[in-house]
Amino acid sequence: MSEAPKPRSNHAAPWRGRRRVEDAKTSFISVRCTAKEHTSIDAAATQAGLSIGAYLRALAFGHPGPRAVRRPPVERKELAAVLGHLGKIGSNINQLAHAFNSNQRIPGLAELATIREQIGQIREALMRALGRDH
Repeated sequence: MSEAPKPRSNHAAPWRGRRRVEDAKTSFISVRCTAKEHTSIDAAATQAGLSIGAYLRALAFGHPGPRAVRRPPVERKELAAVLGHLGKIGSNINQLAHAFNSNQRIPGLAELATIREQIGQIREALMRALGRDH
């Protein structure tokens, strides 16, 4: 004999951050499609900044739902890379200022060349994010 499944509680587990909502998504729909169709749907969802499920709900109902999973568009990935490059430059400038303040030495050519290269990388990433080819 198989054991009957335990009923689910109406309350979220105390260690979980999300509270239950009245209209929780409890039904699952599965749709078969070709690899080409899947790629097309995924690309459209990415362009909309939504997960595939939220994108399909938006098409069917006109809105993706109150807690739709939003994915950052490709441009946001580029801008995140720019933010990383800026952090590197800030670190390098801080190191140069510290060296100068400790022994009054002017930064070397190698340090300045590194900063110049990183500024070029930021410029290229910004141009990609803006959809321009330099």
